[in-house]
Amino acid sequence: MSAVHLEIQGAVATIRLDNPAKLNALDVPMLQQIDQHCQALELRDDIRVVLVTGTGTKAFCTGADIKAWASLPPAQFARSWVRDGHRIFDRLARLSKPTIAVLNGHTFGGGLELAAACDIRVMRTKARIALPEAGVGIVPGWSGTQRLARLLPEPLLKEMALFGRQIEAGRIQSLGFVAEVADEPMDVALEIAARAAELSPRATEITKNMIHVGVGEDRPALIEALGSAAMGASDDRTEGVSAFSEKRTPDFSGR
Repeated sequence: MSAVHLEIQGAVATIRLDNPAKLNALDVPMLQQIDQHCQALELRDDIRVVLVTGTGTKAFCTGADIKAWASLPPAQFARSWVRDGHRIFDRLARLSKPTIAVLNGHTFGGGLELAAACDIRVMRTKARIALPEAGVGIVPGWSGTQRLARLLPEPLLKEMALFGRQIEAGRIQSLGFVAEVADEPMDVALEIAARAAELSPRATEITKNMIHVGVGEDRPALIEALGSAAMGASDDRTEGVSAFSEKRTPDFSGR
């Protein structure tokens, strides 16, 4: 049975982690389901905003389920578990639609890396974030030392990753990592999503791509995508395709 559900409410989609018995810890099937949902949502023009949250009030996600990776040989751990997780989180980060992580509870390890892959975050008042990997003899593997390093001050990142400290919601909001802190974060996220759904989807997509180019998120592919989008709307592209189909020399206008 699926432990990651896709819920649709009008123009807003919600990817929900549903493994509360393990505090929504991630295993391989859950990662695959996140990947599948992101692929499906990318193709849906009727969806304007995507939320990512967890079931319950204790945890958004406490990271990776230790039982899912503890027995893996070192090479497989690096090649599949870490790299597959990276690829899936990158897919979420590069989703063309605005994304909101709704941190309904504690957000640790891989859960924090998942939240970092979203565009903004809304957090429950009593929730905390942490990077506890060193406590079980591993290191952050799904962008905790890379994407998070662009979003958080270096001393704070080290405070979590090197000293095992948990950071409270109020402190993390003051640093801009969290947009809102609330007792009912989903209510706040839905209000934000409703406004975003009214905006031009094409404008928000292109703006998101431009921001990602600026911060280095998938920069080479996005530069070519933006250039291709501009040419795709040009008269020269129409003429080039027509000339190819008609087996003649194109007469480009430069428009």
